[in-house]
Amino acid sequence: MSLDAATVRRIASLARIRLEEEEVARMQAELNGILGWIEQLQAVDTAGVEPMAGGSPVQSSAGMRMREDAVTDGGIAEAVLANAPDRMGEYFGVPKVVE
Repeated sequence: MSLDAATVRRIASLARIRLEEEEVARMQAELNGILGWIEQLQAVDTAGVEPMAGGSPVQSSAGMRMREDAVTDGGIAEAVLANAPDRMGEYFGVPKVVE
């Protein structure tokens, strides 16, 4: 598939990209190159190749390891509050803003 200059202008319009006239030819060449790579990928024989999930055959066959879904306070409240300019117990102290 090859794109002509009018199609490149239409694509740029749909993408809301302003192309100057001198840029149309360069963009046409770049888009035609990308489409050429896609055509090469479509020509690859993938018969007998199982789809992969996540890009790794180890993850797709064994499943992803999941961590335990547990609610915690993080265990670092003291470290977080250590740099607080004002502190009220286990909370940040903030000035009252309601009049």
